[in-house]
Amino acid sequence: MSSASPLFSGLWIPLVTPFTADDRVDHGALAALVRDLAGRGVAGFVACGSTGEAAALTAEEQLAVLDTVLAASPGLPVLMGVGGYRLQGVLAQLEAVCTRPVTGVLVATPFYIRPAQEGLLTWFRTLADASPVPLVLYDIPYRTGAELRLETLLALAAHPRIQGIKDCGGDAGKTAALIADGRLAVLAGEDAQIFGSLALGATGAIAASAHRHTERFVRVIERLQAGALAEARALWQPLLPWVQAAFAEPNPGPVKAALADAGLLGDRLRAPMTPASPQLRQRLRALEDGLFSRP
Repeated sequence: MSSASPLFSGLWIPLVTPFTADDRVDHGALAALVRDLAGRGVAGFVACGSTGEAAALTAEEQLAVLDTVLAASPGLPVLMGVGGYRLQGVLAQLEAVCTRPVTGVLVATPFYIRPAQEGLLTWFRTLADASPVPLVLYDIPYRTGAELRLETLLALAAHPRIQGIKDCGGDAGKTAALIADGRLAVLAGEDAQIFGSLALGATGAIAASAHRHTERFVRVIERLQAGALAEARALWQPLLPWVQAAFAEPNPGPVKAALADAGLLGDRLRAPMTPASPQLRQRLRALEDGLFSRP
């Protein structure tokens, strides 16, 4: 039987970071977005993940984003993205983040330097030892260049403060083994894999495409968790083209384009990220119209 923490379940939104015309964080738009999504059945939020363009934010901006998200989402858990490749710097970031009432931290493998598995064990155990809140591991080798292998993840699962994983590893066998082991809450991190991962027994998802049509994503997850596979499939199939379009160009460009078309924020990203192309915007609008016309 799974012993995974029930806290890390359901639909979590990895929030975009809106910007003003003069390239400042648009805290007003961010707060309004969080309040809107909070009323749509989400389980929690992730601040300053890759969807939030965290790498383009200063340390001060990241903490300010976190403060805005916390203030706009009372009663809902918030994970904060923490990461880098200098251990002392990440420990300092962790300490600053944990002065706020975060539910946990989402921590990726150190990028670029490609450590061995033993180095990854030391990295995550050191952070978990220092953290007063749970860690959710972020396995995304195509961004970091470092894979968390199954045996490493199973060893890390023994640490009491390592409680979940955002699964972007692309290995269905590893995903199934982690679910079967049951100690880590497995959150689907690749939006197109939500249905398959939840059908296998994953606890939830962290899904950027769910900034739009949020209630539909929530219902898919609820139906899968209830074992209502046919109902979940009927809800999921119309969503899949939307999910695919939302990642047809680098994230979060397409999602921000859709949110901008809905009047929720400005369509602005920080270099080197760029807005969605006109062709993709047109495709996104057509998919939006089709989904909104469905019951």
